[in-house]
Amino acid sequence: MSKNISEIFGSMVFSDVVMKEKLPKDVYKSLHKTIGNGSDLDITVANMVAIAMKDWAIEKGATHYTHWFQPMTGITAEKHDSFISPQSDGRVIMEFSGKELIKGEPDASSFPSGGLRATFEARGYTAWDPTSYAFVKDGVLCIPTAFCSYSGEALDKKTPLLHSMETINEQALRILRLFGNTAAKRVITTVGPEQEYFLIDKKFYDQRKDLIFTGRTLFGATAPKGQELEDHYFGAIKPRVSAFMKELNEELWALGILAKTEHNEVAPAQHELAPIFTTTNIAVDHNQLTMEIMKNVAARHGLVCLLHEKPFEGVNGSGKHNNWSISTDSGINLLEPGKSPHENSQFLLFLAAVIKAVDEYQDLMRISVASAGNDHRLGANEAPPAIVSMFLGDELEAILGSIENGTEYSGTEAATMEIGVHVLPNFIKDTTDRNRTSPFAFTGNKFEFRMLGSAQSVSGSNVVLNTIVAEELEQFADILEKAEDFNAELNKLISETIKNHKRIIFNGDGYSEEWQAEAERRGLLNLKTTVDALPHFVDEKNVRLFTKHKIFSAAEMHSRYEILMEAYIKIVNIEALTMVDMAKKDFIPAVSRYVGSLSATAASVLGISSRVPCLAELSLIEKLSGLNDETYSEVTALEEALKGAESCGEDTLKLGIYYKDVVLPIMDRLRSAVDRMEENTSAAAWPVPVYGEILFEI
Repeated sequence: MSKNISEIFGSMVFSDVVMKEKLPKDVYKSLHKTIGNGSDLDITVANMVAIAMKDWAIEKGATHYTHWFQPMTGITAEKHDSFISPQSDGRVIMEFSGKELIKGEPDASSFPSGGLRATFEARGYTAWDPTSYAFVKDGVLCIPTAFCSYSGEALDKKTPLLHSMETINEQALRILRLFGNTAAKRVITTVGPEQEYFLIDKKFYDQRKDLIFTGRTLFGATAPKGQELEDHYFGAIKPRVSAFMKELNEELWALGILAKTEHNEVAPAQHELAPIFTTTNIAVDHNQLTMEIMKNVAARHGLVCLLHEKPFEGVNGSGKHNNWSISTDSGINLLEPGKSPHENSQFLLFLAAVIKAVDEYQDLMRISVASAGNDHRLGANEAPPAIVSMFLGDELEAILGSIENGTEYSGTEAATMEIGVHVLPNFIKDTTDRNRTSPFAFTGNKFEFRMLGSAQSVSGSNVVLNTIVAEELEQFADILEKAEDFNAELNKLISETIKNHKRIIFNGDGYSEEWQAEAERRGLLNLKTTVDALPHFVDEKNVRLFTKHKIFSAAEMHSRYEILMEAYIKIVNIEALTMVDMAKKDFIPAVSRYVGSLSATAASVLGISSRVPCLAELSLIEKLSGLNDETYSEVTALEEALKGAESCGEDTLKLGIYYKDVVLPIMDRLRSAVDRMEENTSAAAWPVPVYGEILFEI
């Protein structure tokens, strides 16, 4: 490493330290007021900031700038403009104005809008988000922005996230004031998203059309060895992977991304990177950058980074654990149990709000992680089930039980659990919870939402978490602000909340059949697929929630539903077309040639001597011929099914159900036939790299 970490870290970020150094004091103070309080930025101040930002960026090698935004595609977008401005004498100067900093006008016609605007209304606007620092990437000054349509509707993932952060700030402050906390000026949610991914050799990737077109292997027989021995998890990191991780860390650190932990994951060729938590909107930006940089760095090492939730059948897929918490601007974690009665009661009230929120809006939690890719992973004995539940640990659950029933808690300190009077026992925080089957687990001072897929933006899940918890805090504040006896009302509120919503708490095995039945008895939702889940997004209660808190308009919600359902349909359709293409052009011809070779061999031998039975050749000929016919039959069925989708018209729900119930089962049957052919075909004759090569040769 040419520089030490402290020199590298944040070196490509127009951070607070840089702003303090580059900006006049009054401009710096005005900008901080905008960032801290959300006040409008004066154009004179914006011009000063733009000049300083441009000069700094040029020092870092930048020649262009871009409004870096996050459309509904799930990835980032950028349009580059150079700083050059022509002069009358034929020369150019480098210019960048406050107007260009604050607002951009990209063409929005090719971004998903879900019907929010017609093609001829293609103009969109990007607006600077000063709460997320600008940075230089690949010689371009990147300015984090929100993205909206010509008529003002949000077309991105950042705008609703910022609204949700403001909403939970407002309601959490109301609660803190009730507990006498007047020092806190702002409440923020923080996130640390753990990112899982696969690394494979590019030479194998280039030979697999399914990986190229869809990000996952649509065919592939199980290798003789997978993850059974659990020898990859936390194992020694291979040299090529280690070199990749070293370069990745340096690039992330330069962009101010708090990359902390790296290790091998459970499946062969699978790894994880975990950052230190930071403010939610910055964490979202950083995770989007992390995924992009992972792919770029991998390419420089002759590798490919796969972020699909299930790139290989038979081994674990990849998720993204979203570690979520709530803190004040002074750094006090509101999900920290604390040691005094005052801290305990405040913690328990916030905990009760989260419990109630997750129970009442379990559909939104499930929807926030819904995708075609994640459907292959959730509930597959490697990830949380599709049923949303909460893990609190036995001791905290026992404490809540004592509060609910008004009985003596017999844990580390026996006490009747009356809120605001007695001290909550200093229970041992289960910060190392290993119940990996829990979708939403309390881990000491935060909640770990484990259902997210590896490729997904963490924005959607955090919009949901922030909003549903804000809704419950608002309800609590409305009750407590009117209370004549605060402690009595507080005790009653927490007790009743636990009693009414304890069904969502489950500390057992989420994979068991018993839990499926128990969850149904409890009345919990089991939305197994994206198509099952998405329609609930526009349920009346959910529209009421988001419109009330000004996160989405009703039109924006319906557009997002359409965008997500269309994405599901398009992904499955592309996968189906890829399967047809590979089966017809690769597998069927390859097996036909191999059967022809076996037939020629058998005929030659039998022609020499009838005493040599050629049992191996004849058996394989019969088996492979039958499988090849089966493959052809399923290909034909799949082609007919894809044509049949036209009968659904433009009804996205009808189309989604059709692809789930009709197309996917045929795809599964086609895969099964091809995978059995692979198991019986010579390695030399098989047309694509197999799992044993892809997963272990790196």
